[in-house]
Amino acid sequence: MDLSERITGRAIELGFDLVGIVPAGLAPHARAYADWIAAGYAGELAYMTRDPERRSDLRRVLPGAQSVIVVGLSYYTIDLPNEVKNDPSRGLISRYAWGVDYHDLMTPRLKELAEFVNGEIAQARVYVDTGPVLERDWALSAGLGFIGKNTCLINPQMGSWLFLGVIITTADLTPDSSVIPRRRSAAPRNDMSIGCGTCVRCQIACPTNAFPQPYVLDARRCISYLTIELKGSIPLELRPLLGNRIFGCDICQDVCPWPARFATPTKERAFFAAEIDRAAPSLIELALLSEEAFKQRFAGTPILRSKRRGLLRNVAVALGNWGSIEAKNALRVLADDPDPIIAEHAQWGLQR
Repeated sequence: MDLSERITGRAIELGFDLVGIVPAGLAPHARAYADWIAAGYAGELAYMTRDPERRSDLRRVLPGAQSVIVVGLSYYTIDLPNEVKNDPSRGLISRYAWGVDYHDLMTPRLKELAEFVNGEIAQARVYVDTGPVLERDWALSAGLGFIGKNTCLINPQMGSWLFLGVIITTADLTPDSSVIPRRRSAAPRNDMSIGCGTCVRCQIACPTNAFPQPYVLDARRCISYLTIELKGSIPLELRPLLGNRIFGCDICQDVCPWPARFATPTKERAFFAAEIDRAAPSLIELALLSEEAFKQRFAGTPILRSKRRGLLRNVAVALGNWGSIEAKNALRVLADDPDPIIAEHAQWGLQR
């Protein structure tokens, strides 16, 4: 086997579901990325708008870069029962945050794979959703799937519940794509439209109309952005549309036919919710969390990223949208919180 074949084989041994290798250089959709920024769709995502030229060209990230190794790892677990999803007393957490933080699980494996490459000849840098890299663009180029109208990478045999990671390397590798047996992707590498056809389910289902057009996401209206990335107040007109979603949103993937038909549970048990309250916890219980209790409850999970302020701000909105007597009592507690962001959203909830 040549080096590329050994790398893809090693990646699969490390547990990754999808592996692809593609030449480094200018991201295929760098122009679309620049247009997205110019339209203001990034909102307060400062890291996405900082030095876009560097993010668009991997040779600016690692001088001498010649190849990109892209991996994908499924995080599909189970579907919540409808009686749980539709229970307004529970807060919905995006599927990717039900278990351990994927950064902590994937990064050591990618570093091990990078050491394998370095041991051969090269320098390498590893990124799991944390660096100046347009991961989905490189996954598309590497043949791991196509980009759907919901802007997610969709693998025809696995769906869209995928974490992505990249290794930028100075090694001159032969382009290749590989997946676990029976799931080899047949998607053309440069066609963004294949797979969705005339389907617009994700566009219709989005409560906040976050898609101004197919394949374009206005982050400022996306529930995931509003509940995780936005640090200040959620716009008043969007709060009722969040329903009981308190950390992220999966609607545009839930309604997509590809995951519904082909996604099978991941082999990574660490991504499963240990109990139903990890996926849909009681809003009233969350409203009573102190700073220390918040850290203890969500240690090792992506939810720590929102901090107590962000999560309880979202809880206050969900309680307001619930509108029950029990919700009112919890909102009165939050309205007295010393954090002004939490208190303001609780006051809104009481008015609801």
